Amino acid sequence: MRAKLTVLGSGTSMGVPTIGCDCPVCHSSDPHDKRTRPSIMLEYDGRVILIDTTPDFREQAIRAQIKHVDAMLYTHTHADHILGIDDLRPLSFHRAAKIPLYARPESAQFLRNMFRYIFDADYKFGGIAKVELKPINGPVELFGARFEPVPVIHGDTEINGYRFGSAAYLTDFSDIPEQSFPHLQDLDILFLDALRHKPHPTHSTVENSLRIVERVKPQRAFFTHICHDLPHEATNATLPPHVRLSHDGMELDFEL
Repeated sequence: MRAKLTVLGSGTSMGVPTIGCDCPVCHSSDPHDKRTRPSIMLEYDGRVILIDTTPDFREQAIRAQIKHVDAMLYTHTHADHILGIDDLRPLSFHRAAKIPLYARPESAQFLRNMFRYIFDADYKFGGIAKVELKPINGPVELFGARFEPVPVIHGDTEINGYRFGSAAYLTDFSDIPEQSFPHLQDLDILFLDALRHKPHPTHSTVENSLRIVERVKPQRAFFTHICHDLPHEATNATLPPHVRLSHDGMELDFEL
């Protein structure tokens, strides 16, 4: 089954441009250097699946002309990945059933606690998103496609990446456990966190992610969660031909 992956956002938690910054990338005229917070959309067989709802989700959804959402997958519960949840409201109002939100059990509990006004049945003060938490400990089948959690380490916390068909999306990691590498074989597309060149305690660097690409050998690799240290065009010029920085609005076809 063919599918389309759209990069809704490719930036780090503060976005690019970053508030108050005068660096060349933040003032770049290259549209590829305008990076909203990290998220992707998958489309197949008339279905729409999102991974994460960033604080920029409203802007991303309008740009991508999202008309409906059939399911959500969450990687983890940092603010740059969840704060757009309220903007699921207009996409949920005309559905017969609630939008399912799939997440690790501890992430689902965090979402329930943080957004009690959504999940508290006694809340009666205006429209709320029609969504339903679905804790997962393993693969989930969504409309004929298999989505497989791939554990990665984000600082001192284990979170989820996802494998779906011939593609995988690993955002926000500083390390990949050895047991996750078998799930990254025979990939057409691999998305990897590559914040910058300078080491960071909770994120991968360009150099580290290039080593991962060399090890698992996907046909195509794309870096995401990119900060303002990496100018798009100049950085791509230093990368192997099959590795590129992703950018907001990028669209890729692959086999699901």
